Amino acid sequence: MADYDYDLFVIGAGSGGVRAARLTALDGKKVAVAEEYRVGGTCVIRGCVPKKFMVMASEVSHALEIAEGYGWSFDNSRFDWPTFLEAKDVEIARLSGIYAANLGKAGVELVHGRAVLKDAHTVEIVGKDRTITAEKILIATGGRPWKPDELPGIEHAITSEEAFHLPELPKRILIAGGGYIAVEFAGIFAGLGVETTLIYRGPNILRGFDDDVRAHLAGEIEKRGIKVILGCQHEKIEKTDTGLVNHLENGMKLETDVVMFATGRIPYVKDLGLESAGVDLNEAGAIKVDPHSRTTADNIWAIGDVTDRMNLTPVAIREAVAFHQTVYRDNPQHFDYEAVATAVFSQPPVGVVGLSEAEARRSCSNGVDVYVTRFRPMKYAFTGSDERVLMKLVVDADSQRVVGVHIVGPDSPEMIQLAAIAVKAGLTKAQWDATCAVHPTMAEELVTLKEKQSGATSAG
Repeated sequence: MADYDYDLFVIGAGSGGVRAARLTALDGKKVAVAEEYRVGGTCVIRGCVPKKFMVMASEVSHALEIAEGYGWSFDNSRFDWPTFLEAKDVEIARLSGIYAANLGKAGVELVHGRAVLKDAHTVEIVGKDRTITAEKILIATGGRPWKPDELPGIEHAITSEEAFHLPELPKRILIAGGGYIAVEFAGIFAGLGVETTLIYRGPNILRGFDDDVRAHLAGEIEKRGIKVILGCQHEKIEKTDTGLVNHLENGMKLETDVVMFATGRIPYVKDLGLESAGVDLNEAGAIKVDPHSRTTADNIWAIGDVTDRMNLTPVAIREAVAFHQTVYRDNPQHFDYEAVATAVFSQPPVGVVGLSEAEARRSCSNGVDVYVTRFRPMKYAFTGSDERVLMKLVVDADSQRVVGVHIVGPDSPEMIQLAAIAVKAGLTKAQWDATCAVHPTMAEELVTLKEKQSGATSAG
């Protein structure tokens, strides 16, 4: 057998890469991981963790409005952006340090630099005059925001990555996009007092989600003061002395201080040297892998967003565990992508697991039963707010299994985690109904829905 520097070399120290490296090193293998930026990857450094801090900061303004309805009064309440940024950066640095320390404790060598494949067993650390060989290589480089480079004036726009480090809070912002990143940042900036406009080329936000969820959330975020423009996109962005003028296809002109594009993310494969190693991409530009995450090169695997299978941090971690079990424990595994719960930290937030109604109608041969409720949360009873919660259960009419749960409203991400256990276990609607409610809670509605939506059961 050839003599290699490492048993495993991992490119990318995000959640998936770190987990795979640690598990393999703890098995006694010689492992190194290369990271060109900071340990922790997108989720910890410039994704879900700092975004959640921003969401929580921005929710305070709404909480203060609710508090006044309960008799509280506040004088001179204000938000200081620099103070928040400093606190956020301190915490992110702490978390990144924990990731790096855990790698060290497991015996993994951390290589600071950009790794580029020279062949199937060799990587070069750019700018470090260092070449490394490895028996096996794992690619876990994640994804990066995408912007339409052909759009005139796009150089004046930012992405979510820059949004975490704006030197000052803008007075006006336009966010282009209709996915979860776009609606989350729209809620963040609106909650922090920024005049916020969301523009999306499609007919409604959150493409791919249940239609009732999409319609309900679109209405609810407008109640929070966000202006939503659908079926429209940019023609150009013009920089002026007073701001950025957004020229839209419908003839509108909107001047803002910041323009943010949240129009999707793409696998981070640029200049990685994949061709030199015999690693192919699929039609979507992601690394092509088999169910066990092996690429078209026999000794190279890939996990996480760079494979564009299901771009969620917990999924990347589970893919890392499956890789380790398959390759180093002689226990072939692959992750089961069915009934994976997800949350959108919009305001109000969304929690989803399983099939949308449309997906269920296509896959359930004898039709579906649909249960829907919309109501005002108890929390808002004193405030006069007309905000509403949406809860929806999608049931296979034949087996009576609950195949989809959709929630829009406060605490829905927390609720959906537990609902996911029931959906993953294949529990029936009767079993949900047999579960006693916890009163008074919003979650009790999930086990007290009795009336099917009119005309819900139908095949096709």
